[in-house]
Amino acid sequence: MISTLILAANTTPSTVEWNTSVAIIMIFCNLFAIAIGRYAIQRPGQGPDLPVPKPELWSSFGLAELLATTSLGHIIGAGIILGLGNAGIL
Repeated sequence: MISTLILAANTTPSTVEWNTSVAIIMIFCNLFAIAIGRYAIQRPGQGPDLPVPKPELWSSFGLAELLATTSLGHIIGAGIILGLGNAGIL
């Protein structure tokens, strides 16, 4: 008799193939996280600056803030993509 643990280890979840809708969802989630981080980070500009010229609105947004917000955006995006994929929407 096969135990349920072995059956759970042998099953592979179905994931969504990379396509344009997955890319659009990930881009939107990253932009959403950057927008939230722009107003939620209490002491911006503590680390190094971005290596590109930036407009006055983003003058205090540095490299550390960009990496932190896009990391959060990828976590949110992966959750949304996996959830929509398992629901059969993607």
